[in-house]
Amino acid sequence: MSVPDEKFKSIYISYYPRLKRFAKEYVISDEDAENIVQDVFLDLWEKHYCFSYPVNLIAVLIVSVKNRCIDYLRHRIVVKKTEDRIQEEYEHSFKYKLQSLELIDQDNFSDKNLEKIINDAINSLPEKCREIFIKSKIEKKKQKEIAAEMNLSINTIESQMAIAYKKLRHELKDLFPLFILFL
Repeated sequence: MSVPDEKFKSIYISYYPRLKRFAKEYVISDEDAENIVQDVFLDLWEKHYCFSYPVNLIAVLIVSVKNRCIDYLRHRIVVKKTEDRIQEEYEHSFKYKLQSLELIDQDNFSDKNLEKIINDAINSLPEKCREIFIKSKIEKKKQKEIAAEMNLSINTIESQMAIAYKKLRHELKDLFPLFILFL
């Protein structure tokens, strides 16, 4: 081993346990503390701080571990906020679905009643949108066929179908799952 290798090994053995304890106070997890300290030592090795010129090595190590802990904690805060937002959206979705199911009235299950509700919703669509929707979902035509028949692009057909679903979802907000079931 060369002199720098021996010096680095000595520094590593001397400071690693203390720096790990220091990092663990802030990041809690042993594994995360170990990773942070390992990264600091890797950086130290790559930059040869302790070999090139006189430096307050313990200060460099502590500041490096401190800064990596700060970066780690900031990252964890962002991750936690994102997880919380996703969880909140997930719970909101479940609450909406629960309310939707609770609002389904068994009286709406009669064929005539469901048919009337669905027809009223479809008839509330704009004319071209309604025509495309009927051709696609009731007449079971392919988008390519509808585009050729109506002299429109497939993109127009797709966007009109998206508009139809959005409007129907709004119009049938409490019955949309049933609507999908019957199409």
